[in-house]
Amino acid sequence: MTTSDIRTRAQRHLYPHFTTGQVWNSDQLPIIVRGEGSYLFDEDGTKFLDGLAGLFCANIGHGRQDIPKAAYEQMSKLAYWTNWGSAHPAAVEAATAIANLAPGDLETVFFVNSGSEAVESAIKFARQYHRGQGQPQRTKIIARNMAYHGTTLGALAVTGIPAYKEPFGTLMPGVFHVPNTLGESIPEGGSAADLPSVQAIRELIEREGAETIAALFAEPVQNSRGALVPPAGYWQELRAICDKHGILLVADEVITGFGRLGEWFGSIKFDVVPDLITFAKGSTSGYAPLGGVIIRKPLADAMLASEQAGIFTHGATWGGHPVSTAVAVANLQALAEENITGNVRSLEPYFQNGLDKLVAAHSSIKEYRGAGFFYAIELMGDRNSGRELSADESKALLTQVMPQAMREVNLITRPDNRGATMLVLSPPLVADQDVLDDLLGKVDHVMSAADSYLRLGAPSLARA
Repeated sequence: MTTSDIRTRAQRHLYPHFTTGQVWNSDQLPIIVRGEGSYLFDEDGTKFLDGLAGLFCANIGHGRQDIPKAAYEQMSKLAYWTNWGSAHPAAVEAATAIANLAPGDLETVFFVNSGSEAVESAIKFARQYHRGQGQPQRTKIIARNMAYHGTTLGALAVTGIPAYKEPFGTLMPGVFHVPNTLGESIPEGGSAADLPSVQAIRELIEREGAETIAALFAEPVQNSRGALVPPAGYWQELRAICDKHGILLVADEVITGFGRLGEWFGSIKFDVVPDLITFAKGSTSGYAPLGGVIIRKPLADAMLASEQAGIFTHGATWGGHPVSTAVAVANLQALAEENITGNVRSLEPYFQNGLDKLVAAHSSIKEYRGAGFFYAIELMGDRNSGRELSADESKALLTQVMPQAMREVNLITRPDNRGATMLVLSPPLVADQDVLDDLLGKVDHVMSAADSYLRLGAPSLARA
Protein backbone atom coordinates (compact mmCIF):
# COMPACT_ATOMS: atom_id res chain seq x y z
CA MET A 1 0.00 0.00 0.00
CA THR A 2 1.44 3.38 -1.00
CA THR A 3 1.54 6.52 1.10
CA SER A 4 -0.97 8.14 -1.24
CA ASP A 5 -3.38 5.21 -0.67
CA ILE A 6 -3.13 5.60 3.11
CA ARG A 7 -3.53 9.37 2.83
CA THR A 8 -6.63 9.01 0.64
CA ARG A 9 -8.25 6.57 3.08
CA ALA A 10 -7.34 8.78 6.04
CA GLN A 11 -8.98 11.74 4.39
CA ARG A 12 -12.08 9.68 3.65
CA HIS A 13 -12.51 7.66 6.85
CA LEU A 14 -10.39 9.18 9.67
CA TYR A 15 -11.64 12.33 11.39
CA PRO A 16 -8.88 14.66 12.61
CA HIS A 17 -8.22 16.28 15.98
CA PHE A 18 -7.67 20.07 16.07
CA THR A 19 -6.86 20.14 12.33
CA THR A 20 -8.41 22.32 9.67
CA GLY A 21 -10.01 20.76 6.62
CA GLN A 22 -7.47 22.53 4.41
CA VAL A 23 -4.56 20.88 6.20
CA TRP A 24 -6.24 17.47 6.51
CA ASN A 25 -7.18 17.30 2.84
CA SER A 26 -3.76 18.43 1.60
CA ASP A 27 -1.79 16.10 -0.67
CA GLN A 28 1.13 16.80 1.70
CA LEU A 29 -0.60 15.34 4.78
CA PRO A 30 2.21 13.41 6.55
CA ILE A 31 1.81 9.67 7.03
CA ILE A 32 4.20 8.65 9.83
CA VAL A 33 4.96 4.94 10.08
CA ARG A 34 7.97 4.58 12.39
CA GLY A 35 9.88 6.29 15.19
CA GLU A 36 13.41 6.01 16.51
CA GLY A 37 14.73 8.10 19.41
CA SER A 38 13.96 11.74 18.60
CA TYR A 39 13.09 11.08 14.96
CA LEU A 40 10.10 9.92 12.91
CA PHE A 41 9.93 8.36 9.45
CA ASP A 42 7.24 8.31 6.79
CA GLU A 43 6.60 5.38 4.46
CA ASP A 44 8.99 6.81 1.87
CA GLY A 45 11.78 6.79 4.46
CA THR A 46 11.90 10.55 4.91
CA LYS A 47 13.32 11.39 8.35
CA PHE A 48 11.67 14.07 10.51
CA LEU A 49 12.85 15.56 13.78
CA ASP A 50 10.12 15.34 16.41
CA GLY A 51 10.39 18.79 17.95
CA LEU A 52 7.26 18.40 20.07
CA ALA A 53 7.79 14.88 21.48
CA GLY A 54 4.53 13.89 19.80
CA LEU A 55 2.25 16.06 21.89
CA PHE A 56 4.66 16.48 24.83
CA CYS A 57 4.42 12.69 25.28
CA ALA A 58 7.49 10.88 23.97
CA ASN A 59 9.76 11.58 26.93
CA ILE A 60 11.72 8.32 26.63
CA GLY A 61 11.82 8.56 22.83
CA HIS A 62 10.36 6.55 19.98
CA GLY A 63 10.97 2.99 18.89
CA ARG A 64 12.07 1.29 22.10
CA GLN A 65 11.65 -2.46 22.52
CA ASP A 66 11.64 -2.78 26.33
CA ILE A 67 8.35 -0.95 26.79
CA PRO A 68 6.41 -2.87 24.10
CA LYS A 69 7.82 -6.06 25.63
CA ALA A 70 6.28 -5.11 29.00
CA ALA A 71 2.95 -4.47 27.25
CA TYR A 72 3.06 -7.84 25.48
CA GLU A 73 3.92 -9.73 28.66
CA GLN A 74 1.11 -8.05 30.58
CA MET A 75 -1.41 -8.58 27.78
CA SER A 76 -0.47 -12.26 27.61
CA LYS A 77 -1.03 -12.64 31.37
CA LEU A 78 -3.97 -10.32 32.16
CA ALA A 79 -5.19 -8.15 29.32
CA TYR A 80 -8.01 -6.44 31.21
CA TRP A 81 -9.28 -5.92 34.71
CA THR A 82 -10.64 -3.00 36.70
CA ASN A 83 -9.96 -1.20 39.97
CA TRP A 84 -13.64 -1.39 40.91
CA GLY A 85 -13.89 -3.53 44.03
CA SER A 86 -10.57 -5.25 43.35
CA ALA A 87 -7.03 -4.49 42.26
CA HIS A 88 -4.43 -5.99 39.96
CA PRO A 89 -0.61 -5.93 40.24
CA ALA A 90 0.15 -3.67 37.26
CA ALA A 91 -1.99 -0.80 38.58
CA VAL A 92 -0.59 -1.27 42.08
CA GLU A 93 2.99 -1.19 40.80
CA ALA A 94 2.33 1.89 38.66
CA ALA A 95 0.57 3.74 41.48
CA THR A 96 3.41 2.90 43.87
CA ALA A 97 6.06 4.06 41.41
CA ILE A 98 4.27 7.35 40.71
CA ALA A 99 3.57 8.01 44.40
CA ASN A 100 7.24 7.43 45.20
CA LEU A 101 8.21 10.15 42.71
CA ALA A 102 5.64 12.73 43.81
CA PRO A 103 6.43 15.37 46.45
CA GLY A 104 5.26 15.37 50.06
CA ASP A 105 2.31 13.20 51.02
CA LEU A 106 0.93 12.90 47.48
CA GLU A 107 0.71 9.13 47.84
CA THR A 108 -2.58 7.99 46.31
CA VAL A 109 -3.13 7.61 42.56
CA PHE A 110 -6.47 7.54 40.72
CA PHE A 111 -6.03 6.33 37.14
CA VAL A 112 -7.90 7.42 34.03
CA ASN A 113 -6.91 7.52 30.36
CA SER A 114 -5.96 11.07 29.37
CA GLY A 115 -5.09 14.53 30.60
CA SER A 116 -8.59 15.85 30.04
CA GLU A 117 -10.02 12.98 32.09
CA ALA A 118 -7.42 13.66 34.79
CA VAL A 119 -8.55 17.28 35.10
CA GLU A 120 -12.19 16.21 34.99
CA SER A 121 -11.46 13.79 37.85
CA ALA A 122 -9.71 16.48 39.89
CA ILE A 123 -12.71 18.80 39.52
CA LYS A 124 -15.06 16.07 40.70
CA PHE A 125 -12.79 15.06 43.56
CA ALA A 126 -12.52 18.66 44.79
CA ARG A 127 -16.28 19.17 44.76
CA GLN A 128 -17.10 15.84 46.38
CA TYR A 129 -14.33 16.18 48.95
CA HIS A 130 -15.72 19.49 50.22
CA ARG A 131 -19.24 18.07 50.21
CA GLY A 132 -18.04 15.19 52.37
CA GLN A 133 -16.48 17.69 54.76
CA GLY A 134 -19.82 19.39 55.27
CA GLN A 135 -19.16 22.27 52.82
CA PRO A 136 -21.34 21.52 49.78
CA GLN A 137 -21.32 25.20 48.82
CA ARG A 138 -17.67 24.89 47.76
CA THR A 139 -18.15 24.31 44.02
CA LYS A 140 -16.35 27.21 42.33
CA ILE A 141 -13.06 26.79 40.49
CA ILE A 142 -10.27 29.32 39.89
CA ALA A 143 -7.99 28.94 36.86
CA ARG A 144 -5.80 31.23 34.78
CA ASN A 145 -6.37 33.15 31.57
CA MET A 146 -5.28 31.33 28.41
CA ALA A 147 -4.52 28.11 30.33
CA TYR A 148 -5.39 24.85 28.58
CA HIS A 149 -6.73 22.10 30.84
CA GLY A 150 -8.49 19.76 28.42
CA THR A 151 -11.44 19.18 26.10
CA THR A 152 -14.09 17.31 28.13
CA LEU A 153 -16.80 19.72 29.20
CA GLY A 154 -15.67 20.19 32.80
CA ALA A 155 -12.01 20.50 31.85
CA LEU A 156 -12.97 22.79 28.98
CA ALA A 157 -14.84 25.03 31.41
CA VAL A 158 -11.65 25.32 33.47
CA THR A 159 -9.66 26.03 30.30
CA GLY A 160 -9.07 29.75 29.83
CA ILE A 161 -9.00 29.93 26.02
CA PRO A 162 -12.24 31.54 24.78
CA ALA A 163 -11.89 30.28 21.19
CA TYR A 164 -11.86 26.65 22.36
CA LYS A 165 -15.04 27.13 24.40
CA GLU A 166 -17.17 29.30 22.12
CA PRO A 167 -18.44 26.51 19.79
CA PHE A 168 -20.05 24.67 22.70
CA GLY A 169 -22.20 27.32 24.34
CA THR A 170 -22.69 27.52 28.10
CA LEU A 171 -20.36 25.27 30.04
CA MET A 172 -20.04 24.41 33.73
CA PRO A 173 -20.90 27.49 35.81
CA GLY A 174 -18.81 28.80 38.68
CA VAL A 175 -15.43 28.88 36.96
CA PHE A 176 -13.40 32.08 37.25
CA HIS A 177 -10.22 33.03 35.41
CA VAL A 178 -7.48 35.26 36.75
CA PRO A 179 -4.40 36.74 35.02
CA ASN A 180 -1.46 34.46 34.29
CA THR A 181 2.14 35.47 35.00
CA LEU A 182 3.07 36.68 31.50
CA GLY A 183 5.47 39.62 31.76
CA GLU A 184 5.38 39.71 35.54
CA SER A 185 8.40 40.24 37.74
CA ILE A 186 8.74 40.85 41.44
CA PRO A 187 9.09 44.57 42.18
CA GLU A 188 12.28 45.75 43.82
CA GLY A 189 12.01 45.27 47.55
CA GLY A 190 8.79 43.28 47.12
CA SER A 191 7.82 39.64 46.97
CA ALA A 192 5.62 37.33 44.95
CA ALA A 193 2.73 38.48 47.10
CA ASP A 194 2.90 41.81 45.24
CA LEU A 195 2.45 40.28 41.78
CA PRO A 196 -0.74 41.49 40.04
CA SER A 197 -1.69 37.87 39.23
CA VAL A 198 -1.55 36.94 42.92
CA GLN A 199 -3.43 40.05 43.99
CA ALA A 200 -6.14 39.19 41.45
CA ILE A 201 -6.63 35.79 43.10
CA ARG A 202 -7.05 37.39 46.52
CA GLU A 203 -9.52 39.92 45.14
CA LEU A 204 -11.55 37.18 43.44
CA ILE A 205 -11.72 35.13 46.63
CA GLU A 206 -12.86 38.14 48.61
CA ARG A 207 -15.49 39.00 46.02
CA GLU A 208 -16.89 35.47 45.59
CA GLY A 209 -16.43 34.31 49.17
CA ALA A 210 -13.73 31.83 50.16
CA GLU A 211 -16.35 29.47 51.53
CA THR A 212 -17.70 28.92 47.99
CA ILE A 213 -14.42 28.00 46.27
CA ALA A 214 -13.39 24.37 45.83
CA ALA A 215 -10.06 24.49 44.01
CA LEU A 216 -7.45 26.51 42.20
CA PHE A 217 -5.91 24.98 39.05
CA ALA A 218 -2.55 26.01 37.59
CA GLU A 219 0.27 24.48 35.53
CA PRO A 220 3.80 24.80 36.94
CA VAL A 221 4.81 26.21 33.54
CA GLN A 222 1.75 27.30 31.59
CA ASN A 223 1.74 25.90 28.07
CA SER A 224 -0.85 28.02 26.27
CA ARG A 225 0.36 31.60 25.77
CA GLY A 226 3.88 30.29 25.52
CA ALA A 227 5.74 28.36 28.25
CA LEU A 228 5.13 30.84 31.07
CA VAL A 229 7.65 30.30 33.89
CA PRO A 230 6.35 31.87 37.13
CA PRO A 231 8.40 34.33 39.17
CA ALA A 232 10.17 32.99 42.25
CA GLY A 233 7.78 32.51 45.16
CA TYR A 234 4.63 32.46 43.01
CA TRP A 235 3.74 28.88 43.89
CA GLN A 236 4.40 29.50 47.58
CA GLU A 237 1.85 32.31 47.42
CA LEU A 238 -0.71 30.02 45.78
CA ARG A 239 -0.09 27.44 48.51
CA ALA A 240 -0.45 30.04 51.28
CA ILE A 241 -3.68 31.45 49.81
CA CYS A 242 -5.22 28.00 49.47
CA ASP A 243 -4.15 26.99 52.99
CA LYS A 244 -5.64 30.16 54.45
CA HIS A 245 -9.01 29.68 52.79
CA GLY A 246 -9.39 25.89 52.71
CA ILE A 247 -9.11 25.73 48.91
CA LEU A 248 -7.55 22.70 47.19
CA LEU A 249 -4.46 23.54 45.12
CA VAL A 250 -4.29 21.51 41.91
CA ALA A 251 -1.09 21.40 39.83
CA ASP A 252 -1.92 20.40 36.27
CA GLU A 253 1.22 18.48 35.29
CA VAL A 254 -0.09 16.75 32.19
CA ILE A 255 2.83 18.32 30.28
CA THR A 256 5.37 19.12 33.01
CA GLY A 257 5.24 15.74 34.78
CA PHE A 258 7.86 13.01 34.38
CA GLY A 259 10.93 15.03 33.52
CA ARG A 260 9.97 17.77 31.08
CA LEU A 261 11.40 20.49 33.37
CA GLY A 262 14.34 18.43 34.67
CA GLU A 263 12.53 17.12 37.75
CA TRP A 264 10.02 14.31 38.08
CA PHE A 265 7.33 16.94 38.58
CA GLY A 266 7.22 20.68 38.04
CA SER A 267 5.92 20.96 41.59
CA ILE A 268 9.30 19.70 42.79
CA LYS A 269 11.11 22.26 40.66
CA PHE A 270 9.07 25.05 42.21
CA ASP A 271 9.25 23.56 45.72
CA VAL A 272 5.56 23.18 46.43
CA VAL A 273 3.32 20.33 47.57
CA PRO A 274 -0.09 20.79 45.91
CA ASP A 275 -3.17 18.90 47.09
CA LEU A 276 -3.63 17.16 43.76
CA ILE A 277 -1.44 16.64 40.70
CA THR A 278 -2.99 15.75 37.36
CA PHE A 279 -0.80 13.78 34.95
CA ALA A 280 -0.89 11.88 31.66
CA LYS A 281 1.41 12.12 28.61
CA GLY A 282 4.90 11.42 29.99
CA SER A 283 3.69 8.74 32.41
CA THR A 284 3.89 6.22 29.55
CA SER A 285 5.89 8.34 27.08
CA GLY A 286 2.95 7.85 24.74
CA TYR A 287 3.39 4.07 24.44
CA ALA A 288 -0.13 3.56 25.84
CA PRO A 289 -2.97 5.87 26.96
CA LEU A 290 -2.84 6.72 30.67
CA GLY A 291 -3.67 9.65 32.89
CA GLY A 292 -4.56 10.22 36.49
CA VAL A 293 -4.65 12.27 39.65
CA ILE A 294 -2.18 12.02 42.52
CA ILE A 295 -3.93 12.93 45.76
CA ARG A 296 -2.53 13.85 49.17
CA LYS A 297 -3.16 10.81 51.33
CA PRO A 298 -5.11 12.62 54.09
CA LEU A 299 -7.54 13.93 51.48
CA ALA A 300 -7.92 10.56 49.77
CA ASP A 301 -8.49 8.86 53.12
CA ALA A 302 -11.03 11.48 54.18
CA MET A 303 -13.06 10.84 51.01
CA LEU A 304 -13.36 7.12 51.74
CA ALA A 305 -14.05 7.76 55.44
CA SER A 306 -16.80 10.31 54.79
CA GLU A 307 -20.06 9.40 56.54
CA GLN A 308 -21.98 11.03 53.69
CA ALA A 309 -20.64 8.82 50.89
CA GLY A 310 -17.50 6.86 51.75
CA ILE A 311 -16.83 6.51 48.04
CA PHE A 312 -15.42 8.63 45.23
CA THR A 313 -18.42 8.59 42.90
CA HIS A 314 -16.37 8.46 39.73
CA GLY A 315 -14.69 5.84 37.57
CA ALA A 316 -13.89 4.66 34.06
CA THR A 317 -13.93 1.27 32.36
CA TRP A 318 -10.31 1.63 31.24
CA GLY A 319 -9.00 3.45 34.32
CA GLY A 320 -5.81 1.74 35.49
CA HIS A 321 -5.88 -0.67 32.56
CA PRO A 322 -3.36 -3.50 33.12
CA VAL A 323 -1.49 -2.96 29.86
CA SER A 324 -1.27 0.82 30.22
CA THR A 325 -0.10 0.62 33.83
CA ALA A 326 2.46 -2.07 32.96
CA VAL A 327 3.73 0.27 30.25
CA ALA A 328 3.94 3.08 32.81
CA VAL A 329 6.06 0.93 35.13
CA ALA A 330 8.47 0.04 32.30
CA ASN A 331 8.62 3.65 31.13
CA LEU A 332 9.31 5.06 34.59
CA GLN A 333 11.98 2.44 35.17
CA ALA A 334 13.70 3.40 31.91
CA LEU A 335 13.48 7.12 32.68
CA ALA A 336 15.09 6.52 36.08
CA GLU A 337 17.79 4.07 34.96
CA GLU A 338 18.86 6.37 32.12
CA ASN A 339 18.79 9.45 34.36
CA ILE A 340 16.58 11.35 31.95
CA THR A 341 15.87 14.14 34.43
CA GLY A 342 19.63 14.59 34.78
CA ASN A 343 19.96 14.74 30.99
CA VAL A 344 17.43 17.56 30.85
CA ARG A 345 19.09 19.49 33.68
CA SER A 346 22.57 19.11 32.19
CA LEU A 347 21.51 20.20 28.69
CA GLU A 348 19.14 23.01 29.74
CA PRO A 349 21.92 25.68 29.67
CA TYR A 350 23.09 24.43 26.25
CA PHE A 351 19.53 24.56 24.89
CA GLN A 352 18.99 28.05 26.26
CA ASN A 353 22.34 29.27 24.91
CA GLY A 354 21.27 28.09 21.46
CA LEU A 355 17.96 29.91 21.84
CA ASP A 356 19.84 33.06 22.91
CA LYS A 357 21.81 32.88 19.66
CA LEU A 358 18.62 32.49 17.66
CA VAL A 359 17.15 35.60 19.27
CA ALA A 360 20.30 37.59 18.46
CA ALA A 361 20.25 36.41 14.84
CA HIS A 362 16.59 37.02 14.02
CA SER A 363 14.72 40.31 14.30
CA SER A 364 11.40 38.45 14.01
CA ILE A 365 11.91 36.88 17.46
CA LYS A 366 10.45 38.89 20.33
CA GLU A 367 11.66 36.52 23.06
CA TYR A 368 11.63 32.91 24.14
CA ARG A 369 10.29 31.53 27.40
CA GLY A 370 10.48 28.19 29.14
CA ALA A 371 12.60 25.77 31.14
CA GLY A 372 14.11 22.31 30.84
CA PHE A 373 13.10 20.86 27.46
CA PHE A 374 9.99 23.06 27.10
CA TYR A 375 10.09 26.43 25.25
CA ALA A 376 8.03 28.83 23.18
CA ILE A 377 9.51 31.35 20.77
CA GLU A 378 7.27 34.40 20.37
CA LEU A 379 7.44 36.38 17.13
CA MET A 380 6.95 40.06 16.33
CA GLY A 381 7.15 42.30 13.26
CA ASP A 382 10.60 43.69 14.02
CA ARG A 383 12.35 43.57 17.38
CA ASN A 384 14.74 46.37 16.45
CA SER A 385 11.96 48.89 15.85
CA GLY A 386 9.49 47.40 18.34
CA ARG A 387 6.89 46.75 15.66
CA GLU A 388 4.34 44.05 16.48
CA LEU A 389 2.80 41.75 13.91
CA SER A 390 -0.32 42.71 12.01
CA ALA A 391 -3.20 40.23 11.98
CA ASP A 392 -2.44 39.35 8.34
CA GLU A 393 1.24 38.79 9.09
CA SER A 394 0.42 36.58 12.04
CA LYS A 395 -1.95 34.45 9.97
CA ALA A 396 0.57 34.10 7.15
CA LEU A 397 3.35 33.10 9.53
CA LEU A 398 1.21 30.51 11.31
CA THR A 399 -0.48 28.95 8.28
CA GLN A 400 2.05 29.39 5.47
CA VAL A 401 5.52 30.69 6.27
CA MET A 402 6.47 28.57 9.27
CA PRO A 403 4.74 25.34 8.13
CA GLN A 404 6.39 25.61 4.71
CA ALA A 405 9.83 26.25 6.24
CA MET A 406 9.32 23.32 8.63
CA ARG A 407 8.56 21.02 5.67
CA GLU A 408 11.73 22.19 3.93
CA VAL A 409 13.90 20.92 6.81
CA ASN A 410 11.67 18.02 7.94
CA LEU A 411 10.84 19.50 11.34
CA ILE A 412 7.64 18.55 13.14
CA THR A 413 6.50 20.93 15.86
CA ARG A 414 3.71 23.40 16.57
CA PRO A 415 3.21 26.94 15.30
CA ASP A 416 0.94 28.24 18.07
CA ASN A 417 -1.63 31.04 17.83
CA ARG A 418 -2.96 30.94 21.40
CA GLY A 419 -2.58 34.56 22.48
CA ALA A 420 0.41 35.36 20.25
CA THR A 421 2.33 34.06 17.24
CA MET A 422 4.69 31.39 18.55
CA LEU A 423 6.70 28.28 17.76
CA VAL A 424 6.74 25.59 20.48
CA LEU A 425 9.82 23.42 21.12
CA SER A 426 9.54 20.34 23.31
CA PRO A 427 11.81 17.51 22.10
CA PRO A 428 11.97 14.00 23.57
CA LEU A 429 13.87 14.01 26.86
CA VAL A 430 16.40 11.53 25.47
CA ALA A 431 17.65 14.18 23.03
CA ASP A 432 21.40 14.69 23.26
CA GLN A 433 23.53 17.65 22.20
CA ASP A 434 23.57 16.52 18.56
CA VAL A 435 19.76 16.35 18.47
CA LEU A 436 19.49 19.80 20.06
CA ASP A 437 21.95 21.16 17.48
CA ASP A 438 19.77 19.65 14.74
CA LEU A 439 16.64 21.15 16.29
CA LEU A 440 18.20 24.58 16.72
CA GLY A 441 19.52 24.49 13.14
CA LYS A 442 16.09 23.67 11.78
CA VAL A 443 14.48 26.39 13.88
CA ASP A 444 17.10 28.82 12.56
CA HIS A 445 15.83 28.02 9.05
CA VAL A 446 12.22 28.60 10.11
CA MET A 447 13.09 31.94 11.74
CA SER A 448 15.06 32.98 8.64
CA ALA A 449 11.92 32.35 6.59
CA ALA A 450 9.95 34.51 9.04
CA ASP A 451 12.56 37.29 8.80
CA SER A 452 12.45 37.15 5.01
CA TYR A 453 8.67 37.25 4.85
CA LEU A 454 8.47 40.19 7.25
CA ARG A 455 11.10 42.13 5.29
CA LEU A 456 9.78 41.35 1.82
CA GLY A 457 6.09 40.81 2.44
CA ALA A 458 3.68 38.38 0.83
CA PRO A 459 5.57 37.99 -2.50
CA SER A 460 8.29 36.04 -0.62
CA LEU A 461 5.78 33.24 -0.05
CA ALA A 462 5.62 32.51 -3.74
CA ARG A 463 9.42 32.44 -4.00
CA ALA A 464 9.99 30.24 -0.93
